[in-house]
Amino acid sequence: MSNQTSSQSEVNNTDNPYELFKLVYNPNNQTLIRMVEYPFTSPTSDLTLPISVLSKDVTINQSNNTWARLFLPRRIALAPNHKKLPLIVFFHGSGFIIGSASNTMFHDLCVEISDTNEAVVASVKYRLAPEHRLPAAFDDAMETLHWVTKSQDEWLIRYVDYSNCYLMGNSAGTTIAYQAEEVDDLEPLKIRGLILRQPFFGGTKRSESELRLINNKVMPLCVTDMMWDLALPIGANRDHEYCNLWVGNDPKKLYKIKDLGIWVLVSGNGGDILVDYAKDLVQLMIENGVNVVSDFQEGGHHEVEYDDPLEAKRLIGLVKSLIFNIDA
Repeated sequence: MSNQTSSQSEVNNTDNPYELFKLVYNPNNQTLIRMVEYPFTSPTSDLTLPISVLSKDVTINQSNNTWARLFLPRRIALAPNHKKLPLIVFFHGSGFIIGSASNTMFHDLCVEISDTNEAVVASVKYRLAPEHRLPAAFDDAMETLHWVTKSQDEWLIRYVDYSNCYLMGNSAGTTIAYQAEEVDDLEPLKIRGLILRQPFFGGTKRSESELRLINNKVMPLCVTDMMWDLALPIGANRDHEYCNLWVGNDPKKLYKIKDLGIWVLVSGNGGDILVDYAKDLVQLMIENGVNVVSDFQEGGHHEVEYDDPLEAKRLIGLVKSLIFNIDA
């Protein structure tokens, strides 16, 4: 990654990132006041409703207030003889600091993923920083996978093929999915693929895309810096192993992905400030013999799939292609 100067001036990078995202941080007690309430959608498992996908919320850890929203295609639930379905465990983005599995943008994407892929989707509500700094979200992800293996939930038992599981995330959710893959003793659950959409990594040395898009309207550099400052352990910088690819990618981890035969899909956009880190991740995997498929599109922006239906459709098609090719 090379150091260059930015030629963009879409916004002033000296703007307060907390103001941009309507946040108030109290360093004394490590809390964040989130002044924007993002639209949310309630789940429904009513078979009589004319909807394509049913959904319901299940508790993972009551003490930590972690849970998952399960999605099941209605046509499968109504079928007298149904096949077992792939399980896609999804981790939403938003920089580890905001968001929930109940937010409409994440709910709607999971509906489309479940419907198009004929899969059960489990969208995880994990703990947020700075109240719960990393590795709290990683721990919640690993606990969720263990919960799946032991759960007596009817949808999981009746409809899920435990030998056909995929971990998927967008933005910060990719970092969580990537870390959650390390969990052991998941029998009968078998992770067959990682789907990493616009991976969220960083470092103290600026990438070319960070400098080129320093003042990007959707995700300026000051915002990604703020998110890492709030998410990383107190006193850590962006060269911490949770953030920096070159520090955090111990060869043993990549060898494990390779040895387990796990396929990885890395998808990014040229207009995303984080795109160079996604490309670095692909290169690291290639160098270590991991089965990786890369998809990089020109233009776009961070989390473009949430406001561009065509991009969302294309992303979901990539997921279907990966699952279909692995099963073939």
